Amino acid sequence: MDIAKPYLLFLGDVQDQLAAKTAMGIVDWQPEWCVGQLRLPGCKAGTGLPDITIAEALAKGARTMVVGVVNAGGVLPDHWVAEIVTALEMGLDVATGLHKRLGSIQAIAEAAITHGRKLHDVRYTDMTFATGKGTKRQGKRILTVGTDCSVGKKYTSLALEREMHKQGLSADFRATGQTGVLISGRGLALDAVVADFIAGAAEWLTPENDPNHWDVVEGQGSLFHPSFAGVTLGLLHGAQPDCFVVCHEPTRATMRGVKHPLPSIQQVIDRTVLEGQLTNPAIACIGIAINTEHLAEEVALAYLKETGEAHGLPCCDPIRTGVTPIVDEVVRRYGR
Repeated sequence: MDIAKPYLLFLGDVQDQLAAKTAMGIVDWQPEWCVGQLRLPGCKAGTGLPDITIAEALAKGARTMVVGVVNAGGVLPDHWVAEIVTALEMGLDVATGLHKRLGSIQAIAEAAITHGRKLHDVRYTDMTFATGKGTKRQGKRILTVGTDCSVGKKYTSLALEREMHKQGLSADFRATGQTGVLISGRGLALDAVVADFIAGAAEWLTPENDPNHWDVVEGQGSLFHPSFAGVTLGLLHGAQPDCFVVCHEPTRATMRGVKHPLPSIQQVIDRTVLEGQLTNPAIACIGIAINTEHLAEEVALAYLKETGEAHGLPCCDPIRTGVTPIVDEVVRRYGR
């Protein structure tokens, strides 16, 4: 998907910071692609970029307005449509990772045609996929899995790829969600694939490769989340990971969007091994990644140490401490 850069990041009027995770992901990993943010009155999230108008974004060279938000169901609120139409009228393309297709909204579709602008629905592809086969294929794969949604699976995967490159390993980040696709410029949003073909799509995304090459696969949802476990399981079977990293956010009491309590890290390890053995009997957990953003430094470091010792695994925060110990464990177990 050829999305023109740089971006103006549209946050609408989302009510919490996690809802702006698409915009934050782009800012954190591709800051040079961003010229500013556009927020509506009442917005309670921010990226740290300057608030600018569409006209100011154009003056800074922006070429695409990215709707940088996520929400349950991937809906596009009606009161955002006018701002999107204005962006099209003023000369910007528009990209979104929501489930709602831009072209399905008459005012947006007509504005794009009238002004010769492109609409990018990052969550969708015109490709078709086979059903998963579960046949063992050459190459190595590492998958991030979570105790919940939005706990750092994407950030952990990107950090792992970066550290693996630093240590001289052959590795590629494989985006499985809309934000990862926008960050890397490639990949596939698995939650928009018809359920029967999720495993097959994951196989396509992580094909047979050189024996020493690693696909670092971005995880989705959680095996314990009542809303999204279906996508998580299909990805697990199709990615056929040799190993996985458990991602966790320690300050939550319930899973995002529902009232179910979070599973323990050990429960996630056990369930992932149990389910993953269907397509890779040798699957193993090789590390834990904790999002300690909401913990003070001393508390965070103590938590990482205690968690790692309790599970006998390297335990890191991809942003606060980096993931070198996890990559060291990969090398120790699987070589170069």
